[in-house]
Amino acid sequence: MTQNKTIHLNKVLEEHSQDMTSKVVAITGTTSGTGFVFAREVAKKGATVLLLNRTSARSENAYKQLTEAVPSGKFEAITCDLQDFESVKQAAEQIKSEYSVLDVLVNNAGIMAVKDEATKDGYDVQMQTNAISHFLLTKELYPLLKNSSEARVINQTSLARLGGPLEPAYFEKNGGNLGGNGTPEETANFQGARWERYHQTKLANATFTYGLKKKLLEANVKNIISLLAHPGVAITNLQATSAETGGMDVNGGVMSQAQSAEDGAAGIIRAAMDKEAKSGDFYGPTEGISGFPNLLEPEELLFDESNVAINWNGCEKAVGEFKI
Repeated sequence: MTQNKTIHLNKVLEEHSQDMTSKVVAITGTTSGTGFVFAREVAKKGATVLLLNRTSARSENAYKQLTEAVPSGKFEAITCDLQDFESVKQAAEQIKSEYSVLDVLVNNAGIMAVKDEATKDGYDVQMQTNAISHFLLTKELYPLLKNSSEARVINQTSLARLGGPLEPAYFEKNGGNLGGNGTPEETANFQGARWERYHQTKLANATFTYGLKKKLLEANVKNIISLLAHPGVAITNLQATSAETGGMDVNGGVMSQAQSAEDGAAGIIRAAMDKEAKSGDFYGPTEGISGFPNLLEPEELLFDESNVAINWNGCEKAVGEFKI
């Protein structure tokens, strides 16, 4: 895959950011792609950045690259395996033992169109990684978010949010029993069971955003805002991981139109630092695949009451009540 030219990131940093000195920011999935770029740029603005990843050579190398790219940066690596609820809880406990306030939480990490497999907890590997564990992480870190003067919870969705409604079965212990792996023809056309499972997770990220917004409003919590972003189609390790398991063709036509990881990260960067951000704001390319991270109008299925309830109830059944 060729690395497409970065066009939009600098404008976002110039026009839609702020000084982040004294702010603590946590983000999942920073070994490459949008998460890596986000961590680098908010560190340049002065934030303390908590990097939540599985421990691996990749995460250690990314940490080294970040500290070299931002010598004055304040980074801390936190072990967090989103495919293991206990690991997520331990990561949250570590953060709570070291920090009293969390200003920004970015639920960024994800996997795409991988095989129909279960995690050790019994859930679909995509749904647990992309959605349920991020719900759990937000729930566990909520006390620190409440201590911030202006906290932000940012969820990373994608174009795959578009499609049919959420179905409860995807939030239950049905890992490995959710449609199989599909045919090569289906996966080449972004269709079939792999892509439906991915769609469910990306719609879940969006409905979590609007469910959280509603619950914060109902509880009269005014110092936490819930935000959504999508990267368009950006060249990251997400496609490579999917391709390794037969989930997609990285040389397909859509990737020739993809934007750089820097521009893909611009949505979550704007969500984290735009001074004008309001709860429920959704940033991403208007054109869909690529472009400047504009303020978007969320589609109705993202805040539809039934979808919001399926996501919230399914996640709570998996990881416990989220008290706002």
